[in-house]
Amino acid sequence: MIIGIPKEIKNNEFRVSLTPEGASALTLKKFTVLVEKDAGKNSNFFNEDYEKAGATIIETRNEIFRKSDMILKVKEPIEEEYDLIREDQIVFTYFHFASHRPLLDAMIKSKSICIAYETVEDKNRSLPLLTPMSEVAGRMATQEGAKFLEKPMGGRGILLGGVTGVDPAKVLVIGGGISGTESAKMAVGLGADVTILDTNQERLNVLKNMFGGKVNCILSTEESINKYAKESDLIIGAVLIPGAKAPKLLTKDSLKSLKNRCVLVDIAIDQGGCFETSKPTTHENPVYVVDDILHYCVANMPGAVPYTSTKALTNMTLPYVIEIAEKGWKEASKKNNEIKTGLNIVRGKVVNKNVSDCFQTEYNNPDSLI
Repeated sequence: MIIGIPKEIKNNEFRVSLTPEGASALTLKKFTVLVEKDAGKNSNFFNEDYEKAGATIIETRNEIFRKSDMILKVKEPIEEEYDLIREDQIVFTYFHFASHRPLLDAMIKSKSICIAYETVEDKNRSLPLLTPMSEVAGRMATQEGAKFLEKPMGGRGILLGGVTGVDPAKVLVIGGGISGTESAKMAVGLGADVTILDTNQERLNVLKNMFGGKVNCILSTEESINKYAKESDLIIGAVLIPGAKAPKLLTKDSLKSLKNRCVLVDIAIDQGGCFETSKPTTHENPVYVVDDILHYCVANMPGAVPYTSTKALTNMTLPYVIEIAEKGWKEASKKNNEIKTGLNIVRGKVVNKNVSDCFQTEYNNPDSLI
């Protein structure tokens, strides 16, 4: 199989989908790896590193797509890439279809095989390919939130951890999954007063034991969200329904009751965002203000730390890439249910229930197509 690694072209996306070490693992198994020129440069992986790993450097994106059986990316294809994707070509990446109908329509039209990192689910119902970027995004959420609380950045002018004799900032994390937990870890480490809300009582018990009483662990309800949001200086939205749009947990009207110049960080923006006033931003222009509340809604947060993110992502995706390359997508999906759960679109048919429900499109059982 020929595996293509195009350069990411989304605004301020500096990651690459495969490290040179990953390329070496694939070429040792006699797969052909094509890497677009300078695809890894922004992650500090250079053309010569890939060549030493046995990969071939290709001058243009068009040639990568034309020659490859499987396209390995980080972020979803953007509009200028839609027509490069062809029938039966495997595209393995973060798609987040629920947040962008034109992408869904384009991939249906292409009749390609779309396998989404974010819906690959293991036997414990965890999301192994979402985990590394959720860890990065969670930690960055606190880091960026702390920065934008500073007065020169437009915030309240409060230090997250406070100092002797001065109260620390109050941080509210909505969602106790991977990203929410990592956000809380960073906030606790900086000395903030942290509250986590989650709908799962068992998860709250785990978090309570994990943090040893240093974090308030509260059952998430509309009432508790509104109560703790009013008191908070930094609010981090970290909820996820695999493949589906994120629920809206704070309405526009509720912003009026928040502290002036508090900061909202929406980690769920890839899935439509969990605040009603959220809209995607970029690392170039990361924040905007609604009703005197700062919103940080960067859709590719881990792209700001591409070396860390690329290595973490490759560590998790590589075994799946190898299995798909060895067996083909059909056989791999039959043999490995985790890969089957990653299937979102197969030859023009939507095979992920959450994606089909999101847009009221016809759902097709993947078993009928593999």
